[in-house]
Amino acid sequence: MQTMKTRTLGGLEVSALGLGCMGLSVNYGQPADKQAGIALIRAAADRGVTFFDTAEAYGLFANEELVGEALAPVRDQVVIATKFGFGIDPRTGQRGGLNSRPEHIRQVADASLKRLKTDRIDLLYQHRVDPDVPIEDVAGTVRRLITEGKVGHFGLSEAGAQTIRRAHAVQPVTALQSEYSLWARDPEAEILPVCEELGIGFVSWSPLGQGFLTGKVSATATFEPTDVRSRFPRFSPEARTANQPIVELLNQIAGRHQSTPAQIALAWLLAQKPWIVPIPGTRNPERLKENLAAADINLTPEDLGELDLVATSIRVHGARGTGSESYG
Repeated sequence: MQTMKTRTLGGLEVSALGLGCMGLSVNYGQPADKQAGIALIRAAADRGVTFFDTAEAYGLFANEELVGEALAPVRDQVVIATKFGFGIDPRTGQRGGLNSRPEHIRQVADASLKRLKTDRIDLLYQHRVDPDVPIEDVAGTVRRLITEGKVGHFGLSEAGAQTIRRAHAVQPVTALQSEYSLWARDPEAEILPVCEELGIGFVSWSPLGQGFLTGKVSATATFEPTDVRSRFPRFSPEARTANQPIVELLNQIAGRHQSTPAQIALAWLLAQKPWIVPIPGTRNPERLKENLAAADINLTPEDLGELDLVATSIRVHGARGTGSESYG
């Protein structure tokens, strides 16, 4: 295994870039071939990735099973993060609404342990905040799972500042996961300051803007119905055309570093805070290699100033897809 620079998420040491595994099983067209998915995950581990992100909701259990099988040979050398929070019937695989009731959390944790072929979940997130269950009850349940040795650390996904504070008061939150990239900068206003104050790490999902920031998604590209981007306003042809200035900016900076727009987008995130860890996903071994090389790109203060100034002045067109339950 190669080594990569590491970062610390609230006391949990992980590689500077993780691997988001969701797209191998769901949301971007037909699932990847199982053996190809296993090979991709193992290639990431060989290149020094120690942080792998999955969830029971990704492919309705399939992604956890894939991750568990792929990482079994190196289990003690990696950190596996998974999530609870939806009401999925284990017999039928049908998913209902949000469900973070304490008894359900425990059931999900036990089932995830089996699918992941492990005796502990290194980082267990609440996938989405359940308004019907006090966050204190959620945090308390995960605290007991930690005491029992089934879980190592507690995380939240797409939670607001006050929810984070309330949860953290019961069980320290190790990481907050939300969408964050050059075209989705919502966490900067309230979430990042709270994370910094409380010593919570931040995990950025979709750091490449669902592929748009790679420069590979043209205005004329089409998406099959099983690709979530076919339903996202930000990926309408009109929005993609209007949002091209962001890609042009990344291309300009990339030219100075003999790199790619994707690498600059990831390097920008890494430069924001030392406790931010992006988790780009891919099915392509070459894209994996490209993404991971971003950990070694050092943007200059001038680069960062230009990216911030120009990106802030560009109005991003189209709403994000964050609200979709099957997403993130």
